[in-house]
Amino acid sequence: MSAVVCKDVTQHFGDLTALDSVSLEIHTGEIFGIIGPNGAGKTTLLSRIEGLATPTSGSIEVLGLDPIADAHALSLRTGIQLQQAALPPRLKVGEVLELFSSFFPRTQPWRPLLERLGIAAKTVSYVDRLSGGERQRVFIALALLHEPELVFLDELTTALDPQARLAMWDVVRDIRDDGTTVVLTTHYMEEAEALCDRVGIIDHGRLIAMDTVPALISAHGGPATLQLELAQEAQESLSGLEGVTGVERGHGATGTPTATVHGTGGFAQRVLEHLNSCGVTVHAMSTTAPSLEDVFLNLTGRSMREER
Repeated sequence: MSAVVCKDVTQHFGDLTALDSVSLEIHTGEIFGIIGPNGAGKTTLLSRIEGLATPTSGSIEVLGLDPIADAHALSLRTGIQLQQAALPPRLKVGEVLELFSSFFPRTQPWRPLLERLGIAAKTVSYVDRLSGGERQRVFIALALLHEPELVFLDELTTALDPQARLAMWDVVRDIRDDGTTVVLTTHYMEEAEALCDRVGIIDHGRLIAMDTVPALISAHGGPATLQLELAQEAQESLSGLEGVTGVERGHGATGTPTATVHGTGGFAQRVLEHLNSCGVTVHAMSTTAPSLEDVFLNLTGRSMREER
């Protein structure tokens, strides 16, 4: 059974179309990323899936239920970490977990949960004394307290430092590996590449692409590049190799002849095998592969950095 099914979900705010006929299906047991720039409609879509608001039109099923009509039943089966949330500052972490445990008929022991999330030592710390990463882990603990089948994470790592972001990625992987379906939104393309089994790209309220990360990069990322330092005469035969789409000749900082080879598929291996068979020595080599950032640029004509 699919965890989430959206069909032609549309949301209007006056003359603004925040969501434009979005249809997608999220598989049980995967990490699914809803990605795109700030203001693209990610949080609007997620809030409709979570049942926090009703879309203007279209239909949504979450675990086979209606997120509005079956809100109470779904609250026992789903967990939500909101983009913006707050807790009473003078409560301690353990007190918060104890309080939220009373909201559900069945919860897992929260002390082992904090241990899993790496904040067991913060049990007696006040919430307002925690770092950004520690506070996010508390919100994740609250979302996982009742062992949900599906958890929503909205812009989980925004404003975290790089070290805290990497640690949070490990937490998300552990949640998925424990059998929970994860739906997350992010405007960090490298985060989606690192975490997501599949992604849907939202731009101006429209779902413009959806697939696995490798499939999206293969279809829309453009060519990879292979940068070589080698003799000028050895570069002449590279253009005709299978998978090579172009060769740019130049010189490095020391005046050494260089070749920047563009291509698709396994072109790099074929280039190196060809040079080896010709007895050509490669003095230096580097490769650049397309990324989700390139996918977004090629699909929309603008970069995520411009949007931010």
